[in-house]
Amino acid sequence: MKALVWTGVETMELREMAQPACKPDEAVIRVEAVGICGSEIEGYLGHNSLRVPPLVMGHEFCGTIEELGEAGGGSTLRVGQKVVVNPLTACGDCALCRRDLPQLCARRSLVGVHRPGAFGERVAVPRSAVVPVPDGISPLRAALAEPLACSLRATRRALERHPFASVLVFGAGGIGLLCAMTAKLLGASRVLIADTNDKRLELVAALGIGETANPRGQQLGERVRDVFGEAGVDVVIDAAGYQPTREAAMRLVRPGGTIMNIGLGIDETQLPINHLIRSEIEVLGSFCYSRQDFHDAVRLLAEGRIVETGWTEVRPLEAGGEAFADLVAGRVHVGKIFLQ
Repeated sequence: MKALVWTGVETMELREMAQPACKPDEAVIRVEAVGICGSEIEGYLGHNSLRVPPLVMGHEFCGTIEELGEAGGGSTLRVGQKVVVNPLTACGDCALCRRDLPQLCARRSLVGVHRPGAFGERVAVPRSAVVPVPDGISPLRAALAEPLACSLRATRRALERHPFASVLVFGAGGIGLLCAMTAKLLGASRVLIADTNDKRLELVAALGIGETANPRGQQLGERVRDVFGEAGVDVVIDAAGYQPTREAAMRLVRPGGTIMNIGLGIDETQLPINHLIRSEIEVLGSFCYSRQDFHDAVRLLAEGRIVETGWTEVRPLEAGGEAFADLVAGRVHVGKIFLQ
């Protein structure tokens, strides 16, 4: 089979590889569509210590079951079924797993990180990770299940204390756009998306997701006051994760507001903690999702409440290396690239 293999910093190779064997507790999926995640860009650049080359990445995908292992028990899975895969597995026994926090399990494992992923024509995954989707759903839309689950968890937690929230989102990439869409579904009164890429902001405006701002071309504080008025911003969702966005979030959120950090841009950040204390600002972080978040994401996609049209792009697997290079160089102005 063909597979796109990350072999080193900024190096992707299309290789001919053996098809994956199907172990008794696994399923082999014929991949139809797979998204490129921002975390994979970090891996491609050599910034992510979890990913070690050579590696077939890819964890946002939809496909068809081609083979099932024998240890299926009472499973309703069948060959030929359209499915997505929850790439996150955990030990199931630790205190965090018992609290339904598998994403925080010390022994968690991810398809495309700790084992070969879906940047290939076929991928073997644990049977327990396979989630059926309706036959009629577009594989592109279904492949959004994983990033939508991430965004849904973060946004739901951010808005928990703020009915009809005013929401500022930093970043018009895939996660930022999905957070904005989800915020509207959860009852946000107004959404403002800030990004330094004018082409992406034009896309946001065309989709009607929310208001837009470019901090490079306008004073962000003034733009926030124009959009939200004296009441200010209840929730800031930072889907970028850099010093300027984290600092701006602290400055712009109203007293008593919530800052949700989902962007993993950098690690160490200087913040005005005394301001946080005096303003009783709630600062949260969100990583991955629970099994319920993943199933909720699948339902939203199956019902057509979140769609892929207008903000995504499709390229063939053979063009995957060029897609990564274009993303790093800033030549991509959509929120998500799918490989097909």
